[in-house]
Amino acid sequence: MARIAGINLPNNKRVEIALTYIYGIGLSKSKLILAQANVDGNIRAQDLSEQQVNKLREIIETGHRVEGDLKREVLLNIKRLKEIGSYRGSRHTKGLPARGQKTKTNTRTVRGNVRRTMGSGRKPAAQKT
Repeated sequence: MARIAGINLPNNKRVEIALTYIYGIGLSKSKLILAQANVDGNIRAQDLSEQQVNKLREIIETGHRVEGDLKREVLLNIKRLKEIGSYRGSRHTKGLPARGQKTKTNTRTVRGNVRRTMGSGRKPAAQKT
């Protein structure tokens, strides 16, 4: 089992896909890393040799911010936005979308699944006597 950046890569996946399990590496960056390491992306993660795993580990740890470092950087950026009192920071504080998405119909789970339309949540009319 290959272990890179503190993450166990799934054995039965292609290496190209298995690298995306690392936070901060998507499919395009995965392809770039594999090209740098001269590793075929179609082989399975369990079929990687020890040399190939070491080469991938070296490229990822030296040239890319992944996992803990990247998460810390993102949290510091959000904290900075909150401290300077920006609009985006206030949206993060309230737990609402920060990039201009509408909130009338979307983001219901963020708002606690509140439905504010006419028919939702109405009690049935009283029965006729």
